Amino acid sequence: MHSAVFLIEFGAIILGLGLLGRVAGRLKFSPIPLYLLAGLAFGTGGLLPMGASEEFVAIGAEIGVILLLLMLGLEYTATDLVSNLKTQYPAGLVDFGLNAVPGAAAALLMGWSPVAAVVLAGVTWISSSGVIAKVMGDLGRVGNRETPVILSILVLEDLAMAVYLPIITALLAGVSLAAGSATLAIALGVAGAVLFIAVRYGRHISRFVSSDDPEKLLLVVLGLTLLVAGIAQQLQVSAAVGAFLVGIALSGEVAEGTHTLLSPLRDLFAAVFFVFFGLHTDPASIPPVLLPALALAVITAGTKIATGYWAAKRAGIGVKGRWRAGGTLVARGEFSIVIAGLAVTSGIEPAMGPLATAYVLILVVIGPLTARFTEPVAAWVGSSRTPAGAATPAAVPSGQGPSEDLQDQAQDPAGRA
Repeated sequence: MHSAVFLIEFGAIILGLGLLGRVAGRLKFSPIPLYLLAGLAFGTGGLLPMGASEEFVAIGAEIGVILLLLMLGLEYTATDLVSNLKTQYPAGLVDFGLNAVPGAAAALLMGWSPVAAVVLAGVTWISSSGVIAKVMGDLGRVGNRETPVILSILVLEDLAMAVYLPIITALLAGVSLAAGSATLAIALGVAGAVLFIAVRYGRHISRFVSSDDPEKLLLVVLGLTLLVAGIAQQLQVSAAVGAFLVGIALSGEVAEGTHTLLSPLRDLFAAVFFVFFGLHTDPASIPPVLLPALALAVITAGTKIATGYWAAKRAGIGVKGRWRAGGTLVARGEFSIVIAGLAVTSGIEPAMGPLATAYVLILVVIGPLTARFTEPVAAWVGSSRTPAGAATPAAVPSGQGPSEDLQDQAQDPAGRA
């Protein structure tokens, strides 16, 4: 009987996701907000709470995040990663300053403790790699000129979690400085070792994984990814970082074959991840904290757009690409919930959970919208400010020099080079 209920519930979830995906496709819109709203409707406090399939959905959601980051890593080589990190680390510092500070300031203004301020700073700082990877795929922007800039910022944030999560875990637990330092050293060592192996021995890994049989290639790559992600998480390093680095380590025909084989699985489990997020959000907990969450969301959406614009400008991307980069970075998601969950478990601030949930829900819904519409809205505002009789934006784009004109002209309508 229990298995029958499980099959009915999970089958209904998958069928519903397929129908919502069709609706989103007809509207030429990312399905992520629809997946989240479906989770809210059928989760805790929703219209029809589910129970039998909850554990399986939780595992599927975790696999979804891992596959999203693996597929994103497959798009770039280890050389690309090192080069981008070397050139974009100032953007990581700007990202931290513009987006972590508002969260810390908001916590202190609400009278929360300094430890709670550190936690909320992390919630507002980290963009959702999972959501952003899905949005870029839905919008066909993986090959865009600004995508390496976006990726560099996301990677810097994910790698920073290897340092940040052990720190806040120690702060919340009130452990000694020595114990906290040991945890941090282990996390840094594991992240550094995985990165070194990916960069130095990526060719050997690709040769080991390579197979002409699609079935064997799928099993080996999927197994290796889950194994590395699990070991990384066990050692206090993000599973997403481990999966991303596995993708970086694979190159050539192996990467192309893996991308083709895993794309359907990624789409399935990524959809499950977004539904799971909604399932564990009680709609009744949102109204009391909606106004402060909304204010914080508006402020940090603006600071993320500014971060992406500045980073893309620094990389020599044209004005259109700068706005696309900024708009794409707005969404928050899995890491923000993980960080807030640690604080809720410790009991340092009862309002932390509902505030973080409302904040992430707002930005995970708004994020796909800003990714799609920030650039055309900016172009419309710029054209509306052009004085009568002046050159049209098509002839002389507002705020662009000759080199940027050539960049934008070399791109197709989707922004690819």
